Amino acid sequence: MPKLDLDRAPVKTGSIYPEPYAAMMKGRSSLRLGDLGGLTQFGANLVILEPGALSSLRHWHRAEDEFVMVTQGECVLVQDAGETVMRAGDCAAFPAGSPDGHHFINRSGAEARFLVVGTKAASETATYSDVDLVLHIEGGKTRYTYKDGSDWTGPRETAPKGEDA
Repeated sequence: MPKLDLDRAPVKTGSIYPEPYAAMMKGRSSLRLGDLGGLTQFGANLVILEPGALSSLRHWHRAEDEFVMVTQGECVLVQDAGETVMRAGDCAAFPAGSPDGHHFINRSGAEARFLVVGTKAASETATYSDVDLVLHIEGGKTRYTYKDGSDWTGPRETAPKGEDA
C-alpha cells in the first residue's frame, strides 16, 4: 500500500458514550489511520486534543492492549497511581486485563496529539474507573451496563461520601 494521505483519513469527533459523558469529550477528535489503511486486526488512530480536552473517560480494557505515543504537544496521563506529564516522543502501554484506568488530559494552551494503537478483539469489555459504567462490545454491537451488570439507564444518583444512601 502506498503512503497514507492523512487528508483522506476518516475523522471521528465526539464519542460513543451516552450522555452526560459524551458532552465531556468536546475538543477531542481522531484520524482513523487504521481504517484508512484497511487494517482489520488492530486500530491505529491519531487522537487530537484541544486545550482542556479529555481523550476519554478513565478506563481499562479486558481483552484489548493499547499503546500510546505522544507526537505533538503535551498532555497528562492520569492513572490510579497519579498523573504523569507526557511530551512528544513519550510512550505508554496498557496491557489487556490490567484494571488500572487511564486517560489523557490536555492541560496546556496548545493542541496535543498522540498515536494510539490497539487490538480489535471480537468481544471486549471496557470498565470506566470513575463512573458506574461498563461498555460491552460483541459482534460489532455495543451495550452499556452498570458495574453490577444491570442495564444502564443513565447516571445513578449517589450519596456524598460519608452519608448513607
